[in-house]
Amino acid sequence: MRWGRRPAEEADDAVAPGAGIELRDVEHAYGERVVLDGISLTLTERRIGVVGANGSGKSTFARLLNGLVVPTSGTVLVDGLDTRTQVRAVRRRVGFVFQDPDAQIVHPTVAEDLAFGPHNQGLPDDEVQRRVEEMLGRYGLADHRDHPAHLLSGGQKQLLAIAGVLAMRPRRIVFDEPTTLLDLSNTRRVARVIDELEQDVVVVTHHLDLLSGFDRVLVVEHGRVIADGTPAETVPWYVARMD
Repeated sequence: MRWGRRPAEEADDAVAPGAGIELRDVEHAYGERVVLDGISLTLTERRIGVVGANGSGKSTFARLLNGLVVPTSGTVLVDGLDTRTQVRAVRRRVGFVFQDPDAQIVHPTVAEDLAFGPHNQGLPDDEVQRRVEEMLGRYGLADHRDHPAHLLSGGQKQLLAIAGVLAMRPRRIVFDEPTTLLDLSNTRRVARVIDELEQDVVVVTHHLDLLSGFDRVLVVEHGRVIADGTPAETVPWYVARMD
């Protein structure tokens, strides 16, 4: 499998690498419905969880972090890059894993899907292939390299979705409810994968056990961050609030 080469975006790393993700007075609305209201935060920790009831705004919050959604007002910066005007550079730095892996599996076979992101980054063919082989081996997909991607099991699809993001070498990864559609065994497997990542992660989840050992947990309610602290501080508070 070979790909034509596109020019690499060499200027993407020209900004400071460690500035984190900053939200400044962010609001977002769908029509007249306000889903996020006046959020100002800086995210620099390695492991950040986001919890909240359905409809609280947490998925919209997650999509702001790599430019899938841009704020109606306010600003989101990733290492100083504005998600509104520098979205391609932002997405090279922040990967996104959807709740439903079918939403991001775009090519017919497993190997082709893994190659898609690095190819779009303008990498040479040999580097694309090196990354494909690395991801196939790391996530137990080598025997499925030419298998139709959409015929994988649910757990394998989610691993493929994660591997496809990792093949692009982002500095951070946002996970939007990555275990909601999985059984207990695959939930635990994805939890281990997240735990072993070198990248900084932001995980939106209803599965509070995933957040054990995290550095910080945000609680979102009615479009606002109403609690922000360690898991020991915020998770019991959130559980009690839901009773």
